[in-house]
Amino acid sequence: MINEDFVQMFVLFGINLFFTSIIIRQLYYRYAHRTDFVFTYYMVSIVLFFLCFTLKKFTLDLGMALGLFAIFGIIRYRTQTIDVKEMTYLFVIIGVSVINALFNTNMSVAEVIGANVAIVLGILIIERFVIQKVTVKERQVIYANLENLKPENEALLYQDLSEKTGLQITSVSVVKIDYANQMATIKILFKK
Repeated sequence: MINEDFVQMFVLFGINLFFTSIIIRQLYYRYAHRTDFVFTYYMVSIVLFFLCFTLKKFTLDLGMALGLFAIFGIIRYRTQTIDVKEMTYLFVIIGVSVINALFNTNMSVAEVIGANVAIVLGILIIERFVIQKVTVKERQVIYANLENLKPENEALLYQDLSEKTGLQITSVSVVKIDYANQMATIKILFKK
């Protein structure tokens, strides 16, 4: 038998899925061009939504609930370095899912949708009008000419990297040098 809570759960889940899809597919993927976190963001959103919705039936204070989600997030992601932008999107997905799942009679559906719209618009404005004006990208490359890594050969390094990559390089930093193979891993920042 279908009760009111069951219907409310799937209506709120639909709202959550709609807004998280906008954030993930239309904003994150469009500006980051990375597919490796799309699955993660969807699954975190879905699991977190249902976890919050079911925990709402129990008496947990907000601090404990948020601490629980933080632990779940850190357990998986502490083993791999995640860019700040990806971590921020993960936090946004967690926040949106919690907001949508913890809907109750003290707030209206318009307030929940308004909060979701405000978050989406905030991301859109920052991605399109703030970040896009400063388009500096990062890439790691393997570099074979260790002689150019010396401080006195900095101009040669920039020139060589620009010629080989075809990029307008703004900064170079050495990540790792492998003297045995005469190779270096370097991080380059470039204008796009």
